This record gives sequence, C-alpha cells and structure tokens, in this order.
Amino acid sequence: MKIPLIVGPTAVGKSEIAVELAEMIGGEVISADARAVYHDLDVGTAKPSCELRARVPHHLLDFVPWWERYDAVRFRRDCERVTQQILGRGKVPVIVGGSTLYVRALTVGLFGGPGASREIRAELSQRPVEELYMELRRIDPQAAAKIRPNDRVRIVRALEVYYLTGKPISHFWGKEKPFPWPLLVVGIVTDRSELYRRIVARVEEMFSRGLLNEARILLRTKLPADVPILRTIGYEELFDYLRGQLSLEAAKRRIVANTKAYARRQLVWFRNEPGIRWLDRTGRSSREVAQEIRRLLGDKG
Repeated sequence: MKIPLIVGPTAVGKSEIAVELAEMIGGEVISADARAVYHDLDVGTAKPSCELRARVPHHLLDFVPWWERYDAVRFRRDCERVTQQILGRGKVPVIVGGSTLYVRALTVGLFGGPGASREIRAELSQRPVEELYMELRRIDPQAAAKIRPNDRVRIVRALEVYYLTGKPISHFWGKEKPFPWPLLVVGIVTDRSELYRRIVARVEEMFSRGLLNEARILLRTKLPADVPILRTIGYEELFDYLRGQLSLEAAKRRIVANTKAYARRQLVWFRNEPGIRWLDRTGRSSREVAQEIRRLLGDKG
C-alpha cells in the first residue's frame, strides 16, 4: 500500500481530510508544514485544532523553538524517521501539508548538498535580490532559468551551494535521493469562491483565538531578521499595526489578501507537479473526500 501525501492550498481543509483518512485506515498524521514545526506559536501557524489532534496522533508539530531555523533537509530526515516508527507500530503514515519545498523533498527528493551556512546567508541578506539574481545568471544559467528573479530564498540557496562546493546547484539536479516508500500524492482543490470564503473565515478565527497577542510576543523578542517565522503571513502584517503603520482593520484586510495570493501561488506550483491525483472537494465533506482517497489507496491499477 502506498503512503498517502495530501497536498493543496492553504485553508482548503487538508488537516480535516487527513484525520478522517487516518481514522479509516488506522493511520497517524505527519505534518509537512514549514511553520507548524515551531512550538508555542499555534494561532499564526494555523496548526490542526486540539480536537483534530486528539482524534489521531500527529507528528512533526511543536518540536522546534520558534527562534531556530528548520529546513527541508531536516524535514526529510525527520519524516523518514517518523514514517519508519509509524510503520513499525503497524500503522499507516498519512502525510499532509502545503509547504511546497517540503513536498518536493518527498516527491522528488533532495540532493546530498551542503547544509545551510549562517555566515553566507547573513552576507547575502544584505544584498538586493536583483543583484543576487544577476550573479546566479552568471554562475549557473540553468538554475537561473528555473528560478524566478524575485525568489530570494531559492536564489540564496543556489548561491550558497556554489560558494560552499564550487559547483552550481544545477550540477546536483537529477541526483536526488527518492523517498524510501511509494507515495500516493493527492491534491485537494475547491471552487475559488469557496476557498476565499474559507480563508476569510480562518483569518477571523485566528483573531478570535489570539493572533494579535502572538504577534506582540514575537515583536518584543529580538530575533534576527532572517528567522523564517517572522515572515509568516499574519505576523508580518500585525507587526506593521503594532508599529503604528497600519490600522488593525487594514492589517486584517492585508492578511486576507496575502493569504489568498499565497493560496494562488501554491495552486500554480502544485499544478505544475507531475503525478498528483486531483480531487475537487466543492460541496463535499471531509469524510467524503477521505473515503475517495481510501479507494485510491486500494486501487492496484
């Protein structure tokens, strides 16, 4: 039996579907979310609710201090470890998340390149992204052709690999180590208007659960500017409110708009990924979608 990997845009209801599926097949959920790994900051990272987490065991949540860095390399290693443990208990891992690099770490794999260098990243963070992209075009035209000129994260990583190894990152492409177990990758979509309605409802719920207080805590903590958690939608906009640069209502509207834009980027990215079985959940409950995924898992064709 393949291991299900449930992907899709934010707020589409992946967590609920994953729990329903896990209950049906005797599974445990593994989160593939780049922000949910951080403990304490529950609201702004949109972690599964306490009710969902009480129904089946969840893994790779709340285990990294929010002032630390966590990346796709560590996620892949941790996901393999937890998958092996779950299988050893006779259970089925159900992996769920929308973080594109984490998903790619499983579906395509990771090359055995160097880890992150804080010194190099600190130096590159001081330079404009346009300058970094021009350098990438010079040293690795193949990578530059596949990376958007404003994608600072991927540009910095490509330059970092070159500085550390003397080889362009494209040199390592095609040499990725595949995930040790076969995957059934299922993408969840819904009608665009319904997705936007769900996003607005989620933002309202996050405010009622204390998003503003979490943002205050982060702003009072003197963290390096490149700590990933500081770039999370919801916190960034409220920082501007707390600094007096926006009204609270304007910050909330910006959170909604940025979340919608993020969902669109996720959809574009996932649509370009081969091998995803797409399921439209418009007008369907989480249980109904989970039942269809269960049928796909049993399909030998």
